[in-house]
Amino acid sequence: MSTTQLDIRTLDKELNTMILSGQILEGFEKFYAEDCSLRENSDEPRVGKDTNREYEKAWLDSIEEFHGAELLASAVSGDVSFSEWAMDVTFKGVGRVQMAQTSVRRWKDGQVASERYYYNKG
Repeated sequence: MSTTQLDIRTLDKELNTMILSGQILEGFEKFYAEDCSLRENSDEPRVGKDTNREYEKAWLDSIEEFHGAELLASAVSGDVSFSEWAMDVTFKGVGRVQMAQTSVRRWKDGQVASERYYYNKG
């Protein structure tokens, strides 16, 4: 069963809404495939839902205070969705950071098969 572009737009919007409402792990559980592959910039990809779940939990645990996030733009082309984000986060031991990030998700059968994050590591 293939997912149409309209379906992907709807699924991506729901996932982004969950992220904005703080339901990051719930969105991950609902939308990411068991064999999903996620990567930061040009780093090696992390493969598998269990591996990526632990990475997401560790990232969330590194946050001292979450000041806000904004979805600046989003688009869908075929089975790929694009989201541009601005986030304001205080990390434990690091301090407050204004983050800008773009995520590119590749969808298959209604789930995120892969996602790549582009941002300045500064």
